[in-house]
Amino acid sequence: MDWVLLIGSGVLEAVWATALGASDGLRRRRPTVVFLVATVLSVWGLAVAMQTIPTGTAYAVWTATGASLTVVWAMARGTEPASLVRVLLLLGIVSCVVGLKVVS
Repeated sequence: MDWVLLIGSGVLEAVWATALGASDGLRRRRPTVVFLVATVLSVWGLAVAMQTIPTGTAYAVWTATGASLTVVWAMARGTEPASLVRVLLLLGIVSCVVGLKVVS
């Protein structure tokens, strides 16, 4: 269950990062509220998951999930360029984090 919570928290990291970008420096109300709520829930989920998952592994999974999904979402929306190299690099990030879990 903690792994599901951790992955969900990583997804929320992508949500808050995207909302922060859309908030225009926290000047737009709706993206700012989404940012604040998603941030609190994301960090809370990370904290709960870290009760049973080692800190280094949990943090690596959380950040890799959030960062990867943020970039994938931006590429899907066309706000960042998509290329084979970028996709392969994202897969490298995910592969390295999976490797951390495998050897832990």
